Amino acid sequence: MSSESSLRVLLVEDHRDMAETVVDFLESMGIETDYAADGMTGLHLARKHAFDAIVLDLMLPGLDGLSLCKELRERHQITTPVIMMTARDELADKLQGFENGADDYLIKPFDLPELVARIRSIVRRQQATFASTLLSVGELSLDTGSRIVTRKDLRVMLTPAGFVILSLLMRHSPNVVSREALERELWGDHPPTSDSFRSQIYKLRKILDKPFDKAMIETVQGSGYRLVP
Repeated sequence: MSSESSLRVLLVEDHRDMAETVVDFLESMGIETDYAADGMTGLHLARKHAFDAIVLDLMLPGLDGLSLCKELRERHQITTPVIMMTARDELADKLQGFENGADDYLIKPFDLPELVARIRSIVRRQQATFASTLLSVGELSLDTGSRIVTRKDLRVMLTPAGFVILSLLMRHSPNVVSREALERELWGDHPPTSDSFRSQIYKLRKILDKPFDKAMIETVQGSGYRLVP
């Protein structure tokens, strides 16, 4: 992974004028940017090159953004953070994006400095967990280096955002971690809407708890969340 001063980002956006504006701004901020105008080209570039983040439009010709993200996560096991761009501010759309592996959402139109802040925050988040540390709580184990998570010796496939949430909960277990602390770990000082966080918690619980007999993620009303053995 690159240092934050030399980031490399893939932008997948079919609107040429907007793409040129975004690329020019990112380059002016010192972020090397590759560009794809359709989903299939974006998929090819994401598989061929190592990027620090992918900025992905939801509505794309051919292979749409949701399908592209799902393909990266499930078929190719690519964990590069994905920021989804969309003109739709519906909770159902966000849930669907997170279900398919997106880590963050930006609603069009957005300010370009906010995009840069989101990119840098999401990259810092991954870099913070890059060094290998083995965490263990009850029947659950997590390796921050290999990013392998197991429960009852069964491999659990998390989204990058789910991995960050679980890592923080495991480090503090059985103590409570506030929602604000989790949001700060995910998005730094620029958290998106509250729906985005709820979607990430929902997705994590669906993967980590639903297939097993007992839920490990516990909501503490008015305080936050904790992981119980």
